[in-house]
Amino acid sequence: MNPYLKEYEWSNIAAMLKNNKATPKKEEKDFTGNLVVITGATSGIGYETAKLFASHGASLLLINRNKVKSEQLKQEIENEFQVPCTYFIADFSHLEQIHAAATMLAGLTQDIAVLIHNAGVYNTKKQFTDDSLEEVFQVNYLASFIITYRLMEKLKRQERARILYVNSEGHRFALSGLHLDDLDWKRHHYSGLKSYGSAKTAQLLSLFPFNEHFKESGVAINAMHPGDVRTNMGENNGKLYKWFKHHLINPSARTPDLSAQALYYLGVSAEVDGITGRFFNFTTEEIPAPHALDREMAEKLWEKSLTILPYNYR
Repeated sequence: MNPYLKEYEWSNIAAMLKNNKATPKKEEKDFTGNLVVITGATSGIGYETAKLFASHGASLLLINRNKVKSEQLKQEIENEFQVPCTYFIADFSHLEQIHAAATMLAGLTQDIAVLIHNAGVYNTKKQFTDDSLEEVFQVNYLASFIITYRLMEKLKRQERARILYVNSEGHRFALSGLHLDDLDWKRHHYSGLKSYGSAKTAQLLSLFPFNEHFKESGVAINAMHPGDVRTNMGENNGKLYKWFKHHLINPSARTPDLSAQALYYLGVSAEVDGITGRFFNFTTEEIPAPHALDREMAEKLWEKSLTILPYNYR
């Protein structure tokens, strides 16, 4: 029995379908001198977002897995936009490398104006990391949790920052909510949609405690669905999935520069000042699925997430 079924408002589903076809609001504000951190920036949404922020004068710090692609992107951005662009190499399927990225960011003397959690993975088959955690949960949720958690004090000292999760309407696929007692999917059937939906649900649930910790600090934290756009997400899966993606999903998908446009607006626009703890479809605020609004589950997730952190980082 789905404990959340009776809480569904079908008007929210209708709004989602309408918003998926919308065009995001646009912001032209100059952002020169501000540092923007983006994870997973060598392709797709992260790549277009990095270029858009750079085109408005922002300095960039990109956290990626691939050094060759990162160096190529650094050279491209610096040559085209004449702004500083640096990168840090970290594979989020390793907790040690997530913490290395968090340590680096926490040690920055420059303020972080915008932090965009974009890195993600989609697996059709269950896979585990070297840390014995289900990979989609670790890369899509835990990495963003750990980095944000370890940056809390720095960002609060700054008295101003915006944190953005590149989330997904896919959180709605976790119909029965988050199974904190079965994160390794031993007692529940695993599927790509369910695992991805669970990880994105976890991100949305984390908005509640983070928003409370950032209360009256000038730090805002929001999540957004980047639209149904063409990205490299899922290209790590088998031939059948890739055929399905290339022939049935991509032809109707939109370009990721729309996602970048939405992220720039949410990261920069004065119209978003003071708005925090919300979920957007592009730039339109939406109500997430009921299981992503469960505050009791959000508290349990927070405690569970802290148990995964090494003791010296709590």
